[in-house]
Amino acid sequence: MISVLVLANSRDAGSAPLDQITVSARPITQFRIGRDQKQFGPLEFVGGLEMTANSRHFGALSAFRFTSPGSDFVGVADTGFWFFGTVVHDADQRPAGIENFRMEQMVDATGQTFARKWEVDAEGLAVKDGIATVGFERNHRVAQFDIESGTMGAALRNLDFLVPANELRQNRGFETVTHAHPHGQHEGGLVVVSEKSLDKQGNIFAAIIEGPNKGVFTVKRNGNFDITDGAFLPNGDLLLLERSFNMAEGVRMRLRRIYGESVAKGTVADGPVLLEADMGFQIDNMEAMDVWARADGAVMVSLMSDDNHSILQRNLYLEFILHED
Repeated sequence: MISVLVLANSRDAGSAPLDQITVSARPITQFRIGRDQKQFGPLEFVGGLEMTANSRHFGALSAFRFTSPGSDFVGVADTGFWFFGTVVHDADQRPAGIENFRMEQMVDATGQTFARKWEVDAEGLAVKDGIATVGFERNHRVAQFDIESGTMGAALRNLDFLVPANELRQNRGFETVTHAHPHGQHEGGLVVVSEKSLDKQGNIFAAIIEGPNKGVFTVKRNGNFDITDGAFLPNGDLLLLERSFNMAEGVRMRLRRIYGESVAKGTVADGPVLLEADMGFQIDNMEAMDVWARADGAVMVSLMSDDNHSILQRNLYLEFILHED
C-alpha cells in the first residue's frame, strides 16, 4: 500500500482547517478478478488503485479532470467538496499512487459553506483555461468557478443549460459536463448530458450550451444503464461512462462511444458499447471519467468510483488505453 496525506479545508467562518489524514492506495493489477487478461475489446487495462482513508470527508468522488495529462487533477464530490491531487505512475507507466491530495468545501457568495447538501450536489465537471464548469443536480444548475486550489471561491456565473428545468428529474441531472473537440463542429463548446432525465420517447436529455450550434439533443437510452460522465475523444466522438444497479445483479459499468456527428441540435445521439463489466471485475459505483493523451501518444481513459461514504463500496481509480485501430 502507498500512503499519502490529504488536507481538507473548512471555509466556515471562524473554523480551523481539518487535520491532515492518511490515504492508502492499494494497486489493482487485474481488471477481471482472478485473471491476467489485459485486453477488453478496444480497451487495454493498464492498472488501478483502491483508495481508503480514515476521514469522514474522503469519498463521494463524482467527477474529475486532469489539469496536466495523467498527473495533476481537480474534482468535485457530491457532498459539496472540491478535491485536488496527483496520480503517480511507476517505471512501467502503471498508476502507483496518489500524492498531494486535498479537499476544500464549496462556498456561497458570502464565503460560507452550504448548510444543505442538496444545494451543492456536484456531479459533473469540465475544465478549460483555469475555469471549472460544474453540473449540480437537485438544485439544477451549471456554474463556473476560477480554479485556485486552497482558495476556491464562489461561483462566477451560472450558465443557461437550455434543457427546460421542468424536464430535469430531481436526482438525475447533469452528470456529464465536457468540452467538445476544439476543432470539431462545436468548436470546443460545452456539452451537458443528464443522468436519466428522459423525454417522452425515453431518450436522455442533453444539450450543446456553447459554440455555433447550440441546442438541445437527446442520447438514446440503451438498456437500464444511466449516464454518469463523459468526455470527447481525439476523433470528435463522445465517450460516455454508464452505470447500472439492481439488487439481483449488483453494480455494472459500461463505456459507450457516441458518434460525434450525432451530437447535434434535435438529434438522438447513439453509438456502440465498447466495454461492459459486472461484479466479476474490479468496479464499483463508477461515476467519474477523463480522457487524456500519454506522452507516447496513447489515448488514455481514466475512471473513478464514488463510494457514497458506505462501508460496502470503494473508491477506485482505473486506467485504460483506448486502441483506435
